[in-house]
Amino acid sequence: MKIAMVSEHANPLASAGGADSGGQNVHVAALARGLAAQGHEVTVYTRRESAHVPEQVELAEGVSVVHVPAGPPRCVSKDDILPCIPDFGHWLRQRWTFQPPDVVHAHYWMSGLAALAATRGLGVPVVQTFHALGVVKQRHQGAEDTSPRERPQAEGLVARRVDRIIATCRDEVQELTRMNAPPPSIRTVPCGVDTAVFRPDGPVVPRPRRARLLSIGRLVPRKGVGTLIEAMRMIPDAELIVAGGPAGHRLDDDPEVHRLRRAASEAGVAGRVRFVGGVSHDEVPALMRSADVAVCVPWYEPFGMVALEAMACGVPVVASAVGGQRETVAHGRTGLLVPPRDPRTLAVAVNTLLAEPRLRAAYGRASAERARALYGWERVCARTRSVYEEVVAGGVGASGERKAS
Repeated sequence: MKIAMVSEHANPLASAGGADSGGQNVHVAALARGLAAQGHEVTVYTRRESAHVPEQVELAEGVSVVHVPAGPPRCVSKDDILPCIPDFGHWLRQRWTFQPPDVVHAHYWMSGLAALAATRGLGVPVVQTFHALGVVKQRHQGAEDTSPRERPQAEGLVARRVDRIIATCRDEVQELTRMNAPPPSIRTVPCGVDTAVFRPDGPVVPRPRRARLLSIGRLVPRKGVGTLIEAMRMIPDAELIVAGGPAGHRLDDDPEVHRLRRAASEAGVAGRVRFVGGVSHDEVPALMRSADVAVCVPWYEPFGMVALEAMACGVPVVASAVGGQRETVAHGRTGLLVPPRDPRTLAVAVNTLLAEPRLRAAYGRASAERARALYGWERVCARTRSVYEEVVAGGVGASGERKAS
């Protein structure tokens, strides 16, 4: 199959950990590579963020990344990209009118808008993965939500018009159903993890004798690092490594780092909390293997790839019981689930694991086994491919008519 992926802000060539770089970048890159390894031709379309990048770059054998000239050739926050989407969709339409792919897989809601505009009347089916839903973000962030006001309505339109939706967990299926997405169009396929890279054996970042907790991901309030810092008051003699945000000296200029450092100082734990900045994806496994416990306690989380990556490394996880983490982390078997924004319960869970080395080891072994059995990319790619084959074989979109909204 000729597979086109649209990922308007999450370039698979970018390193994770930046303001708008994270799990989606990793997901798109790994899915594209995996499908290409299974014999398919994959092209990923992402917005051009520099005037100096080539139009097309080879990511891997069988995978090309095309930088679409839509909007200014510079980095733009994903919350400001919406005005660029009409040009993005128009550019794709011009390309696909004469060289259509067999199927389009849109990643994120704005990619869905561009894909629907580009394929109108061409008979090319569109599969959608939202990665995050605006209604959920608004529910948890309220006035602090910086998403475009058009997002909820646009997501509903995309959900009703695409040929299939790939949800990453049961929680997302329920949200989509409440948005009036047609249940017959929804398939559930989890995110994956590279178990050849994220595995229990391998290099380990040097560490002191004291227990080590690890929090890794984008430094935004909803990720719950503030909750963990507050919990550190009740977790004696352990250090916390916080990875994410800008790298190098730019870390000191980051407002979220300033806020979290102030919180650590006020909690009296500043000497046990270390911010290491952004870490490249290649460096993450060694850092994870150096931790006694990985802590992933966001207020909400569409899926939660960090928890899954830690599990694949054989590290027990304490995670908030939200989104996909309720499925990936098997409570009492691979880690512990706690309520979000509850530092006291979080401290109890972490202290329970730190006090029981044999329990940590058992959870670690079970975590790695669960990650390999259920979330390896070969399995995830096969399940995704079956969704593509379903819409292509069924002639979905072949007449050029979309389902009515």
